[in-house]
Amino acid sequence: MRALELSYPWGTSNLRIADHPDPTPGAGQVTVRMRAVSLNFRDTLITARGGYAKGNESSPPVVPFSDGCGIVEAVGEGVTRVAPGDRVSTLFFPNWVSGHPAPEKAAGALGSPGAPGAGRDLALFPESAVCRVPDYLTDVEVSTLPCAALTAWRAMFVDARLEPGDTVVLQGTGGVSIFGLQFAHAAGYRTIVTSSSDEKLERARALGATHLINYRSEPNWHRPVREATNGRGADFIMEVGGAGTLIESLKSVRMGGHIAVIGVLTDASAPPATLSPSVMIGTSARVQGVSVGSREMFEAMCRAMTLHQIRPVIDRTLPWTEAPRAIDEMASGSHFGKIVLTF
Repeated sequence: MRALELSYPWGTSNLRIADHPDPTPGAGQVTVRMRAVSLNFRDTLITARGGYAKGNESSPPVVPFSDGCGIVEAVGEGVTRVAPGDRVSTLFFPNWVSGHPAPEKAAGALGSPGAPGAGRDLALFPESAVCRVPDYLTDVEVSTLPCAALTAWRAMFVDARLEPGDTVVLQGTGGVSIFGLQFAHAAGYRTIVTSSSDEKLERARALGATHLINYRSEPNWHRPVREATNGRGADFIMEVGGAGTLIESLKSVRMGGHIAVIGVLTDASAPPATLSPSVMIGTSARVQGVSVGSREMFEAMCRAMTLHQIRPVIDRTLPWTEAPRAIDEMASGSHFGKIVLTF
């Protein structure tokens, strides 16, 4: 089997293909012949640093990517949830089956140090790291679900518990926000999408966006959000920018609304956010960090997607051998929806 391996001193120039013996599943394990993997912003961070924390020369190589689709090739003793021939998706957190997040459930996220990810043509996973998927989706489409789609699903339907007619703000047109737009449109929410590109905003309109805001021409974008909601503010904000956008989100949300903090896209270029306690008290809003979700949430999301026949938006596909190029393109922010690598 061949695997992508990221080694010190990190960066895309140190992401190479290595040959290894084919794995054999032990008790509770499965081997999966990978068909496609999709990229997330997280992958650019891990590529740059070797993990969430900066690695060093003694750090072992990292097999990247949490999100993938493949066919189960073999199973070990005791495996009951999948069988050879099943098409499966990876699960970002293999140890989080259901319930609330907890440290032990968040341990071992795929594609991080000590937890080899989906960037290999024949992958060995614990049974808990895979889940069967809807038949109507292609392999490329399935590969986009584990992180971006599930993050948007959990933020809106599990944490915020939005209702039809609510107004949601979706920042940007990356994977999480586009899934959020598709889910919101299916659920009957009013949607406000922000972007620096008028062309991307028009593409968002075609997916059902109700209101469009170019934050380059309107940096104080809380004003058009307030105007669109008759001064009330949005019920929900999908906060992907981090330090550079959180203040605007607080100014945009209604009293008692919900801000889901799911990204740090501007943290490297923006000064630290200065949060005023008086603003937070005045809004009475709930500001909640979101890191993907459980298998139970994933299965509920797949049922809803099947009912509404929601198809992920794919920006581009590349051969998996061009992973360094794909990561650089992901970091550029030029994409609309998801970037996928195929095997």
